Amino acid sequence: MDEKHYKETYSNINPNRCVFEKAINSRVCNCNKSQRFNLADREGVACSSTSGLYRCQQIITHLHDNARFALQRIDVKVLGHAQEIKIQNGGLLGLQKQLTENDLENVEDIDAVITAAQKRFKCIEDFPYSKIVQVISAYRIRPKRTRLKKT
Repeated sequence: MDEKHYKETYSNINPNRCVFEKAINSRVCNCNKSQRFNLADREGVACSSTSGLYRCQQIITHLHDNARFALQRIDVKVLGHAQEIKIQNGGLLGLQKQLTENDLENVEDIDAVITAAQKRFKCIEDFPYSKIVQVISAYRIRPKRTRLKKT
């Protein structure tokens, strides 16, 4: 399957693509609103909540905008895989840290963390993004595995 055909098929079967798909697929975060599926040899994540998807889209936009300096990028609309993982995982871990004051390595439920943050900070725009960006900056992605050459 060529890449163009794959992307078309993916869009057709997953109209509600989870904005935190990379974080969920990296196994650092999970969400009770997510639904995993396989297409060809890849794994995708759909969101089962339209209102939750909209809320997550707002949050990821704020995370991108606030992480510009940390990523040393002016344009954060098109990021590489590693930088997107850093924003998603670091951002969610940073938000969770503001709620629990613990340095947990995983986010068990993205939806629950965001709901708790909305209760505490009242509005998505009022989340403590300066503190969250510090966690994004400090977040280290897993290094690439090197394969041993067969001799």
